[in-house]
Amino acid sequence: MAFTNDLEAIADPIWDAILDHPMVEALGAGTLEEEPFRYWVRQDYYYLIEYARVFAHGATKAPDLDRMGTFSELLDATINTEMDLHRAYAAEFDLSPADLEATDPSPTTRGYTDFLVRVAATDTFGDLVAALLPCMWGFNETGTRLAEGGFPEDDRYAEWIQTYAGEEFTELTEWCLDLMDEVAADASEAERDRYRELFRTSARYEYRFWDAAWRREEWSV
Repeated sequence: MAFTNDLEAIADPIWDAILDHPMVEALGAGTLEEEPFRYWVRQDYYYLIEYARVFAHGATKAPDLDRMGTFSELLDATINTEMDLHRAYAAEFDLSPADLEATDPSPTTRGYTDFLVRVAATDTFGDLVAALLPCMWGFNETGTRLAEGGFPEDDRYAEWIQTYAGEEFTELTEWCLDLMDEVAADASEAERDRYRELFRTSARYEYRFWDAAWRREEWSV
């Protein structure tokens, strides 16, 4: 059995919780107020910057040229394409590039990105893949399930769903799932246990990222 089939037992309850979250339900229905989503867009901009650092570490730790090249391409695409697309999307919510750059990461965003970058910098290539996977898988699952229920009338929210349910992002998710299976196939049981826990932590942060935006989480002091 593929290792990612094993991870489904961890992933499915978390994906279900994300789909049941009031922010995601409202996003799918097109009834979500702008302020929580504006918060989400700003936090996601900060996240993308740190996400790029994970790809950079992936390129340095990749065990072969093929994987090194893929992580390098993802780094380039994130910095030079995805960031521009994110800025354009943010403008639809009246967020300027200056607004995005001035974003103060929430406690959840800081915790999630610090976790990802630490794993990428200090742990193994397999650990990096396990920590990275929930972001792609979770968004793809969320977008796909929302799309199955139809698209909202608000074009901005429909665009979000189409992006993460779309063919390009689905292919990226499948690449990461396959990569996880390839890495796990050569791993010891102790390493696989570590992959499961890293995956679980990132998947939990995926839920908290939505919840923090819904609550517009701030630092207490």
